[in-house]
Amino acid sequence: MSVCLSTISMFKIKLAVAILFFSSIFIVEASTSQSHFSKFTRSSGELSHEEAISSLCEHTPHPATCESTLLSSSSSSSSSSSSSTRGTLEVAFLQSVHSTVAKAQHARALAYNLTISHRQNNDDSSVHFRDGSVSDCLELLDDAVDMLDNVMTTSLSKPHNDDDVHTWLSAALTNQETCLESLEKDKFKTDKSIMDATAQNLSQYISNSLALFMLTMGSKSKEAKNANPNRKLLSFPTWVPAAERKLLEASVEEIEADAVVAQDGSGTHKSIGEALKGLLLTGSLESSGTGGRSVIHVTAGTYHEYINIPTKQKNVMLIGDGVGKTIIVGNRNSDDGWTTYKTATVAAMGDGFIARDITIVNNAGPSKHQAVALRVGADKSVVHRCSIMGYQDTLYTHSKRQFYRETDIYGTVDFIFGNSAVVFQTCNIYPRKPASGGLKNFVTAQGRSSPDQNTGISIHNCKIAAASDLAPVKSSYQTYLGRPWKQYSRTIVMQSFLDDSINRAGWSPWSGGFALNTLYYGEYMNSGSGASTSGRVKWGGYHASLTSTQAQAFTVGGFISGNLWLPSTGVSFSSGLIG
Repeated sequence: MSVCLSTISMFKIKLAVAILFFSSIFIVEASTSQSHFSKFTRSSGELSHEEAISSLCEHTPHPATCESTLLSSSSSSSSSSSSSTRGTLEVAFLQSVHSTVAKAQHARALAYNLTISHRQNNDDSSVHFRDGSVSDCLELLDDAVDMLDNVMTTSLSKPHNDDDVHTWLSAALTNQETCLESLEKDKFKTDKSIMDATAQNLSQYISNSLALFMLTMGSKSKEAKNANPNRKLLSFPTWVPAAERKLLEASVEEIEADAVVAQDGSGTHKSIGEALKGLLLTGSLESSGTGGRSVIHVTAGTYHEYINIPTKQKNVMLIGDGVGKTIIVGNRNSDDGWTTYKTATVAAMGDGFIARDITIVNNAGPSKHQAVALRVGADKSVVHRCSIMGYQDTLYTHSKRQFYRETDIYGTVDFIFGNSAVVFQTCNIYPRKPASGGLKNFVTAQGRSSPDQNTGISIHNCKIAAASDLAPVKSSYQTYLGRPWKQYSRTIVMQSFLDDSINRAGWSPWSGGFALNTLYYGEYMNSGSGASTSGRVKWGGYHASLTSTQAQAFTVGGFISGNLWLPSTGVSFSSGLIG
């Protein structure tokens, strides 16, 4: 998981060749006087070593940490007027990421040692209480180190995809926040204190690296990168290679699976977990029709097991025999001592995850609080023709880029939550009857904690309507489109049908005035009896009627890796707005 020697060498070469920002001259020519970078100049045109660092770090969320990082990374270098502002910012960014990788590796080693200690010193009855929070951090740090290594390697390459770098940094920050949330449940104060301080420190480093990345980008907005809203594309993104696209629409009989799970013993394995373990041990199997993807056919039946696809197990596809036929069921929940992260019935962190034609359930019930059915932290993931069923926290769209199509999601409180960049299209979203004593449902709770993160929830051309248990009594309950879990929460509902179970206010506060001016909630051309915005909230961050340009930024073409779509299997839609 460490940065390879060639990457470190490339980094040192880049630093040696580049003019180090901390002794450089920040000069912006007249033609770029309106540039975002002009804030780093002064009338004399030249800044000293310490002044340059201080000036730059003022624009990061943790200036003291930034200054300490960049000063400690510096070496003596003569100044040169040939250096460009853009170049020096890029070098500063690389220095910051280099230091952040080291911090992440240290944090991971700490989490590993604590986890091993827990497992050796505690009996089985308490292991999930003790192991849960720290092992969450370990899993999340494995993923973060992997992403930060990718940032380092990719940033040294020319050209490279800036959206990849932006996604990885955003997700690495989300991972540390999830670690801290899990640690809040840890009753062992000493371990909690050690890990908490380390995670907090790493979060500062990642936040600063993200801010420096945005400065190198000149704070380019997503809107500026939008494609033509009238351009027509087809149904699945280019991250699904041509050899694999048929997997998303082909019948089960047409697919040559790498593993077949059947409870009656007629397949290669009797459980999904066994199949995943087998594929992980043997490596990604290749069959003529799957282009290297590991395809697991889960035949009809109800599977009572917990599925975890780790960061290192990439390009896994779970394909069932249909919604209501292939069912995966769990019941872990926070009331029984599990962290929210660990309650998931199915969890996928390996990039390229695809699920199709499966029902995934957490049946802990409405009174057990947080109980996740599906958690996804896999980049470039697709969930197609599935049913995700639970109550509170049903679907945890944890991080990175995700796409859901023709999928049904059932729940009550915050039942679509997380901090990924996710688009739902032609999905059915069903609020259910809350627990006894509960009077409110919240469809979303988006967790964007930094304005620099490229994350949010986009619900496009979907239906939001009361589930069958709520419909007869919906007048007795209040259902809201969302509430702000974190300070920069971002959720858009557009060109969707909203029934009359949606409260006239539309959106609910989390606590008092928290985040009401910093969130970004928007609606665009919705229909149905719950779509009127005349009675909506009056918050500073709420946008009752987005312009078409603003809405376009949250379409598939505008929000998830920009223009990453190609013709596919024939279920057509617009990459931009409908109509």
